[in-house]
Amino acid sequence: MSISMSAPMPDDRSFHVLEAVANRLDASPQRPRRRWSAEAKARLVEESLKPGANVSAIARQAGLASSQLFGWRRKAIKSGAVRRQRDAARLGFVEVTPTASASVEIELGGVVIRAGADINEEQLVRIIRAVRQA
Repeated sequence: MSISMSAPMPDDRSFHVLEAVANRLDASPQRPRRRWSAEAKARLVEESLKPGANVSAIARQAGLASSQLFGWRRKAIKSGAVRRQRDAARLGFVEVTPTASASVEIELGGVVIRAGADINEEQLVRIIRAVRQA
């Protein structure tokens, strides 16, 4: 970066105006950009799409930023080159047919939530969020 003083200022002023012009080399990266082959990208994307995969850990292990791997995944999914595998162990809400005395019991972080089968989904979601935040 080169710095030059502007025109001289009178002595009664307590500041000087500086002009700074950034050089191109000051802003360039210290190391050259890495080039990833299509095969390497495909291997990393495929590994990151497996159920239970930790994308950030995979990126860190490969020596690249996790945002870069997330970008490659997004492009691959959008283009239809790969499809996301469904996680069979993923939890979700299921339809329950209530009986007269049916109740549901959910253990969440050491807390047991007991609710009657007549509770609606919105109420149950609010209860679960409250327990998680506590």
